[in-house]
Amino acid sequence: MSGMQLPIYLDNHATTRVDPRVVDAMLPFFTQIYGNAGSTSHSFGWEAKAAADDSRARIAAAIGANEREIIFTSGATESNNLAIRGTCERNRRRGNHIVSVTTEHKAVLDPLKKLARKGFEVTLLPVTQIGDPLTGILKPEQVAAALREETCLVSVMLANNEIGSIAPISEIGAICRERGIPFQCDATQAVGKIPVDVSQLNVDLMSFSAHKMYGPKGIGALYVRRGTRLEGQIDGGGQEYNLRSGTLPVPLVVGFAAALDLCLQELPAAALRQHQLRERLFQQLKTAIPDCLLNGPELPSAEDLFSTRLPGNLNLAFPLVQGEALMMSMRDVAVSSGSACTSANPEPSHVLRAIGQTEDLTLASLRFGIGRFNTAEEIDFAARLVIENVRRLRELSSLAQ
Repeated sequence: MSGMQLPIYLDNHATTRVDPRVVDAMLPFFTQIYGNAGSTSHSFGWEAKAAADDSRARIAAAIGANEREIIFTSGATESNNLAIRGTCERNRRRGNHIVSVTTEHKAVLDPLKKLARKGFEVTLLPVTQIGDPLTGILKPEQVAAALREETCLVSVMLANNEIGSIAPISEIGAICRERGIPFQCDATQAVGKIPVDVSQLNVDLMSFSAHKMYGPKGIGALYVRRGTRLEGQIDGGGQEYNLRSGTLPVPLVVGFAAALDLCLQELPAAALRQHQLRERLFQQLKTAIPDCLLNGPELPSAEDLFSTRLPGNLNLAFPLVQGEALMMSMRDVAVSSGSACTSANPEPSHVLRAIGQTEDLTLASLRFGIGRFNTAEEIDFAARLVIENVRRLRELSSLAQ
């Protein structure tokens, strides 16, 4: 091994390492330009505000938005809560029906559950089932069929955090716009990894976060299309256009913009490289463990990189093996069995169950998240470790029978 460091990190859907170039951009704002961006009476505040304004404008431009349409939050979970609860509370007179999807992140499903307890009616649409090339993908006509006069919000994620499936958001958004229904999209896994333009996607609200794109934790954003009405969820000093009060964390805002700038500059090459590393991992595992099964849509070709699945995502089921036991036996490779936000809850992945996977195979599944800093050498090492441990665990279970 030529200087490869262990353990290897292959859980880039959970979070990413902050790029050193992002750290460099942030550092002066901790010790030199440390004013409060809300302090309007002196140069410390003016400098901080100028940096925050510049960052906001760059983040907006990166997704095809106007800078006044970007609201900073603590992360995508807060953005989702602000979008969902803020819209439904504001639009309750319009109706109390919400449409979403069974495979959404808990940061969408849990606020919906809370609204259901307050009298809202929630329709969760199913996705294409396992065995189909488009497993895990919602069809736009399903959304059209679910809409009613009293529908006050539709919420569909752009890219799934477990199986990497990419939804036809632009078509769904067009259906909602035609009916005048607010459309919210959780794009946490997509921004910085695939091309994202809010006007092409026809979204009214879109959540995303810096720590999924080699930026700092603790900062996210909500895109709010001009004219979209929301009820603020955090009251105080009236910051962020009265939608999200609180002192702006300027170093994190600067890091967010720097991270997104880098992602956009490197996007086509980075996506192709991650696609190639995923192919390398998949081929090695499939050759050595022929009965392993792909969870989610088919892996797209290099010519069709952004069609149906995130370039760095691979989710596989290993029959006759417990995923937890497999992870525990591979201390030198960091992978996961599902969403980081549900790992406090040991139940089987709701996403894999929602695509029709059996409970046994859901529990035998691993998610690999390939990122910017992974190398071919690391991929080969991870493949060897998975193969070795799947074989060992199968041998142990056959001996136990």
